[in-house]
This record gives sequence, structure tokens and C-alpha cells, in this order.
Amino acid sequence: MDALLAHGPYVEFAVLLMVSAVAGAVAVRLRQPVLIAYIVIGILVGPAAFGLVRAHEQINLLAEIGVTVLLFVVGLKLDLQHIRNIGPVALATGLGQLTFTIVFGFILTLAMGKSAVEALYIAVALTFSSTIIIVKLLSDKRELDSLHGRIAVGFLIVQDLAVVLAMMTMSALRGAGESGELEVAGSLVLRLGLAALLMFVLMRYILPKVVAAMARSQELLLIFAIAWGCGLAALGEWAGFSKEAGAFMAGFSLASTAYREAMNARLTGIRDFMLLFFFIDLGSRLDFSTLGGELLPAVVLSLFVLIGNPLIVMAIMGFMGYRKRTGFLAGLTVAQISEFSIVFVAMGITLGHVGGEALGLTTLVGLVTIMLSTYMILFSQSLYERLAPWLGVFERKHPFRELEVEQPVRPEGQPRVLVFGLGRYGARLLQQLDDAGVAVMGMDFDPEVVRSLAREGRNVRFGDGEDPSLLESLPLQHVDWVVTTLAQWESNRALLHALRMAGFTGRIAGVVRDDPHGQALEAAGVELVLNPFTDAADFAARWLVGDLKEKARH
Repeated sequence: MDALLAHGPYVEFAVLLMVSAVAGAVAVRLRQPVLIAYIVIGILVGPAAFGLVRAHEQINLLAEIGVTVLLFVVGLKLDLQHIRNIGPVALATGLGQLTFTIVFGFILTLAMGKSAVEALYIAVALTFSSTIIIVKLLSDKRELDSLHGRIAVGFLIVQDLAVVLAMMTMSALRGAGESGELEVAGSLVLRLGLAALLMFVLMRYILPKVVAAMARSQELLLIFAIAWGCGLAALGEWAGFSKEAGAFMAGFSLASTAYREAMNARLTGIRDFMLLFFFIDLGSRLDFSTLGGELLPAVVLSLFVLIGNPLIVMAIMGFMGYRKRTGFLAGLTVAQISEFSIVFVAMGITLGHVGGEALGLTTLVGLVTIMLSTYMILFSQSLYERLAPWLGVFERKHPFRELEVEQPVRPEGQPRVLVFGLGRYGARLLQQLDDAGVAVMGMDFDPEVVRSLAREGRNVRFGDGEDPSLLESLPLQHVDWVVTTLAQWESNRALLHALRMAGFTGRIAGVVRDDPHGQALEAAGVELVLNPFTDAADFAARWLVGDLKEKARH
């Protein structure tokens, strides 16, 4: 192996990728998030085990880009409309859980002999749950649009906002040792104000036009998104915040554009690939000579997260009028810490606030809580059935909010028909259905078409229907019909596969221009095949025959 790795970083990267792919397959088989496998691989290839990693600088650079893309994607998902619609229960639960975990986590960590700064970093790190993992698990269980799923996603947004504020605050304290508290606070307020002003100007006057020009090419849009994220990450570090905060603001500045979903879909795979190197780099840098003394604190803090976080969520939701089952299922989603927790403490090392022991402890807690909470969420129903008799304390005699929230079968405004491809036929179909009062949404990857229909007040989105990540963002659970007008069979095959992967159970109609395409769609399970030329000719023939017969009778 040493002889093989001696050929240079490229061979080392190839070996790491192959080993990670195998380890990831094992993790998926065990129904675990692949990031667990990546950290384990990092430990095995690091100096603690086989010592195979030598290209530390290259891997560290890729790790930093991975974190940048991660924070950029998080910011990209937080458009202002979503923030306004968080809802009182998500806001109260999110803030309550954050406050509880920070206060008691700080006291607990301080009692275990950590310094005040270390205890603060670790306590804040314990508050964050993994949006990526939770959304994936809820989506796999078809619970993302359930009551507890919607509430969980709401307080995950609160957590995402909190992690960025925490990063900006901690990075602003970089020079607190040399300056007074008032000077540091004043500097922080000034920089936050300037950052807010810059974001307002960019989002209001500059970015919409720039992004619209970039969206003429899917490839160019992707390159622009990465360039913008890395550029603002570098600017954030120069301004005294951090790369992480700058990357988040870059994503947030584009979150209100019509191209948000398209960028998010294309960046998801890149994010996952680049984060592979972050977790490998993390595992390879863990110093096991110092981790022996962290085992007991890791166990204590893991139990605190696994038990304490769900309890506080259940208590708040019970007080607000939800049933114990809803509170329990939503509470399980915070029984873990996230990749953000590790990123946050790693940033503290970069800023010189904490040492490697805090990162090692946070990583251990992350490994334990992510592994255990994954199974807790997967088997939540059977777990609830066993614990239900003891959960009555978390439910009011009259859980008044439950019926209010769960009554609507179909949320108002959710589309019943999705049209993919908004050419002449698709756009006309969208307009006719919309004018007839049918809730319909259209999607196309031509920005000019999307912009034109949006000006008419039509419900349209920019994006590629063949992208599985994009389909996951659509409200497919409420859709009765999907109509595809895509011209190529290969495109329709990819769309049908993506719909199956997203769990779509409704009916599908396809618009074709020739019989082989129609036969292929029928063989793939498409229920209704429409051929505009054949259908129009048949209609014209029937009309002409009828007219001639009518004239013959007279």
C-alpha cells in the first residue's frame, strides 16, 4: 500500500474514494447516514490507525470548500417567505430547545471540568440537529408533510438561523482578548449592519439581473453559484466574520430568486462529495491519545442530547396544545447533533478559542447520537407504542391545536396537476387548467419561458424535471396528475425514474410526437398518452365528417 501511495496525491485520492464508496455502502446497508462511514474511514486512514493520509493540504482545501458549499446550500433554502411562515409552534419549540440545551449543556460541560469558553462552544454545538439527515429520514418514511414533519422542518429552520448567528458572533470575538467588551460589541453591531446593508443592495438591485443572465445556461448557473459562495466566504473571512458565515449569506442572498431550486438541486451532489473530504479530514486529525479522557463526558452529553432534547420539545408542544404522539415524533428529530456542530467547533479551533479536545468530544457525541437517533426515527412508531403509557404528562386534556392543524387534507394552494415542459403545448395546457380553476404548477429549464409565464401570474418554477433532488422539493404528495411534455424518451425515462424515487403515487400523462415514444411511455407505466398531431387530426376528421353528413342530409 505504501508503494502505491508513493505515486502521489492522485493515487491517494483514488484509494480514499474507493474505500469510502465501500464504507458508504455498508453504512447504507445498516441504515446509517454515510457521514458516519466517512468519519470512520478518516480515523482508519489517519495517524491513529494506518497512517495512509499524506496529502493533508489538498484534503484540507477540499474540506473547506465542502463546508462552504454546505453553508451556501443551507442559506439557499432559507428564503424570506419560508422564514415568515415558520409558525408559532416551530418558533417556540426551536427557541425553547436552543435555550434549554445551551443553558443546561453549558452547566453540565462546566461541571465536567471544561473551561468556560470550551463549555460554551460545546453547549452551542449540542443544540444543532442535522437538517440533511432528518429531512432524508422523514422523506424516506413519507412523513415529511405530516404534522410532526412540518413542525420539525420549521424548528430546523430556526436552528439553521441560530448556527449562523452563533458563527458570526464567535468569529467577531476573535480579538476579544485585546479589546474591551464594549469595543467588541460595537464592532460586531457595525459589521452586522454593513453586512445587512450590502445584502439588501445586492438582493434588491443587482443579483436578480445577474442570476437571470447566468440561468441561460445550466452549467454557467452552477459555476456562478459556487463562485458566488466561495467569493462571499472569502469576503466574510476578510471582514472579520468567518468563511462559514460568508458562505451562508451568499446562499441566503440568492434564496428569493426563481432559480433557487435549480441551484440547490445541482449543488446537492457536489455538497455531499466535498463533505466527504471534510469528514475524512476530521477523522484523520482526531488525536486518540486525548480522547480516552473524553469517553465519560461523551457518554453523559450523548444521553443529555438523546433524552433531554426530545423531552423539552415534547413539553413545549404539549403546553401549546399538541398530542403526545405528535410531540414525541417531532422530539425524536432533535435527539442528535449535526455536521454543523462539528463545523462550528472546528471553526473555534481556527479562531483559537478552543483546542482539539473540544472537537474530539463533539465528534464522539456526534457519532453516538447520529447513529442511535437514526434508528430511533426509523422505528419511531414502535418506540412510541412502548412508551405511550408514560407520555401522558406531555399532553393536555384537550389538545386543541391538533385538530386545527391536521384538518385540511390538501393544504390550500397546493397543485393538483404538475406540468413538466412549458413549450407551446405545455404552456397552453397550464394556462387552460389555471383559467378553469384547477390548481396547477408548471416547470421548465428555460428561464425566459418561466419568466414570461410568471408575469402572467402563473404558478411556475425554474428547474430540470429530470433531477431527482429537485423533485424532492415539490409537493408531490398532493398531486393527482403529472403531465410530461418532454420531447425525448431519454428525458421522460429519467423523469419517471425520479418520480418513483420521490415516492409519487399519482397518475401520469405523457405528450408525444411519434408512436415509438408513446409505446415506450405506455410500457413504462404512463396511464394516458397524448399525441397532439394524431389527436388534432382525429378531431379535425371527425368534425369534417360530421359537417359533410349534415350537408348531405340537407
